[in-house]
Amino acid sequence: MNRLLRSVTFLTLGILSAGATANEWSYEGASAPEHWGELSPDYFMCSKGMNQSPVDITTVMKTRLTPLKPRYSQSPASLSHEGFTVMANFAASSKNSVKIDGELFILQQLHFHAPSENTLAGKHFPLEMHLVHRNAKNETAVLAVMFDTGKPNPELQKLWHEMPREADETVALAQDVDISRLLPARNGYYRFSGSLTTPPCTEGVRWLVMKAPLSLSAEQLETLTRVLPHENNRPVQPRHGRLIVE
Repeated sequence: MNRLLRSVTFLTLGILSAGATANEWSYEGASAPEHWGELSPDYFMCSKGMNQSPVDITTVMKTRLTPLKPRYSQSPASLSHEGFTVMANFAASSKNSVKIDGELFILQQLHFHAPSENTLAGKHFPLEMHLVHRNAKNETAVLAVMFDTGKPNPELQKLWHEMPREADETVALAQDVDISRLLPARNGYYRFSGSLTTPPCTEGVRWLVMKAPLSLSAEQLETLTRVLPHENNRPVQPRHGRLIVE
């Protein structure tokens, strides 16, 4: 990946801040999640924050959430291996957007965690996809989709067919991927306030976790996990009295 594209990618994720480098944190050993807050002053929220993600979704309050109507009509432009995940990158466009609280959030990228980061009553799913959005005020919203093993997923297979095998590798996608088909038909979701799940663990992120999971085959799951060095899920964080609504 060229230097400019790599910088934009990491800033979109919120991973890098002034003076930080991409290899300062990991999911194992002395730089594992429980140590993130010690690795850099920029990462203090990882250990001191009171609204951190992911969470265990349980004890949910029933409300009347506004139905989600994502508009995803533009295929990702490229697929990159970030070392800790595989990421599909998009050109900023209102063709890929969702309205939340009356504000337009533009899809920036999507990436994967195996196993899932958020859990449902203590249950991990084999895979979780995060669709990361930003609004005009540079606020972040993450739409999360869970996957269970079962039937192969045709749209994931298009991504997997192009998947880079080595860290720092980026490939242009040769075929279009219909992102709308990576959302469940039933649009019920859980909502809560949280954070980025990677350093600097910035809070104020609007989390929307779809209730209905999609499926991927065991072979598709293995294809992803084979190119990642280890599991890439941050453990669930304390809720500190936060409400999760549905």
